Amino acid sequence: MREIYKYYNRPVGGGMDQKLLNIGFSSTVVADQVVAILAPNSAPMKRLKDDAKDAGRLVDATFGRKTRSIIVTHSNHVILSAIQSETISQRYAQLGEAQ
Repeated sequence: MREIYKYYNRPVGGGMDQKLLNIGFSSTVVADQVVAILAPNSAPMKRLKDDAKDAGRLVDATFGRKTRSIIVTHSNHVILSAIQSETISQRYAQLGEAQ
């Protein structure tokens, strides 16, 4: 835990004030850790996914369904979701408005 704090200069985990972003099928991501929500259609996004898989930074939250969005986090992890990127972006915006 201390190592994560050192790299990002802020505490991670344990806080009850963290907002969770629903990425589909009972899967959530800490909203403050999200850097980008992307559509997986282009070749650079496919390379991003392949590079993350090779480096062990890929999290597949599609539950066997088609990948419809790619989420990149501060820790450089790549998360795949079966929910449209527009839908996840709307949910992320609603979390920001709730503050």
